[in-house]
Amino acid sequence: MKITNIRTAVLKAPLKKPFITSLRRVEALEDLVVIIECNDGSVGYGEGAPTPVITGETIGSMTAAIELIKPFLIGREIDDFETLLHHVHAHIIKNTTAKSALEIALYDLKAKSLALPIYRMLGGEKKVFETDITISMNETDRMISDALDAVSRGYTTLKIKIGDDPQKDIERIAAISGALDACIKLRLDANQGWTAQQSVALLQGIEKQGIIAEFIEQPVAADDTEGLKYIKERVQTPLLADESVFSLKDARRLLELEAVDYINIKLAKTGGISQALSLADLSADFGVKCMIGCMLEGPVSVTAGVHVASAKADIITMLDLDAVSLLASHPVETSVCYDENKILLSDETGLGIQRLNTPEIQTGKA
Repeated sequence: MKITNIRTAVLKAPLKKPFITSLRRVEALEDLVVIIECNDGSVGYGEGAPTPVITGETIGSMTAAIELIKPFLIGREIDDFETLLHHVHAHIIKNTTAKSALEIALYDLKAKSLALPIYRMLGGEKKVFETDITISMNETDRMISDALDAVSRGYTTLKIKIGDDPQKDIERIAAISGALDACIKLRLDANQGWTAQQSVALLQGIEKQGIIAEFIEQPVAADDTEGLKYIKERVQTPLLADESVFSLKDARRLLELEAVDYINIKLAKTGGISQALSLADLSADFGVKCMIGCMLEGPVSVTAGVHVASAKADIITMLDLDAVSLLASHPVETSVCYDENKILLSDETGLGIQRLNTPEIQTGKA
C-alpha cells in the first residue's frame, strides 16, 4: 500500500444545543477531515477540530500544516509506518491537531493493511465503554434541566462546565447536585476560569456541603503548574490536568511534582495516537490514571479516541467522548455504535468509518 494522494474536507454538522464553556460558545461542528488514498484503493480517514483558544489552530492553519507535511508522505509505503509518523512530527512544531488528523488516517490505513481494527492492532480487547456528557455553562435553572434530561437518557456521569464566576459556580454546583440522585457522578470543568486561591475556596466550600466531585478539571491557567500543586494540597476533590498537558514533557513535570491526580489525554493535544499511547504509559509509570477526552469533534476522531481507550484500558479508566452525542445530525457513517452514554467498538478493520456523507462535506486539496 503506497500513499498516492492526501486530500482534506470540511466536516459540518449542527449541534443539538450550543456548547458553552468559560472559553467559548459553539453552535455547529466544523472540523477538518484528512483523506489519505493508496494505490490499491484503500482510504484512511483522520479528523481534527479547530480550537483556537486551546490549541491555537484554525481550519486554515491546519490545512497549511498538512500541505507542508504532505510531500514527505506521498509515495511512501504504509509498511514504513514509523517513518511516516516521524515525518508527521519532524517538519513543523506545535500544530498538534493537524498532526493528529494525519496520524489517525495513517493508523486507519495501517490497521486496514493488517485486516484488524485499530484497537486490536494496538493490543486492546475491550469493546464496550461508557462516556459522560457535558452540561454546558448556563443559567442554573437551564443547567439543572439539561442535567435531568441527560440522566433521563441514561447518563450516570455528568461533566459540569463552570468557570465564569466563582460565587455563581458554587450556587450552580450545589443546585445541580441537589437536584440529582446521589448515584449520579459529577465531574467539574472550569476551563482555566479560576485562580488557585479561588479554586481552593470554592472547592472547600462545596466539600463542606458534602459534595465531592469525581474531579475538578483544569481550574487554573494552563501554565500555572504551581497553582495546580497548591490546589491539590488543600482540597479533597481530585484534580485533573487538561490544557496543562500537551506533551510528555508537560505531563512528566506535573507527575514528578505530584501536582495532579489524573491526566486528560486528547489526541488533538498530543499530536495523535502515538503520543497518546506514550502519555498513557508515562502516567502508568507514576501510578496515575487517565481520562481520554475530545474537543468538539465528529465520529472520526472520537472513534480514534475510543480505540486508544481500548488499547490502554488499564490506565485510561474514564471517558469524556460525548462529542458525537452532541450532534444534531451525523455526517459520518461508522460501524462503531454510539448510543447516548454507551459506545461499542466493532471488529471492522481500521477505524470502522464506512462513509462520509457527501452533502455534509466540502472537499478540497491539501
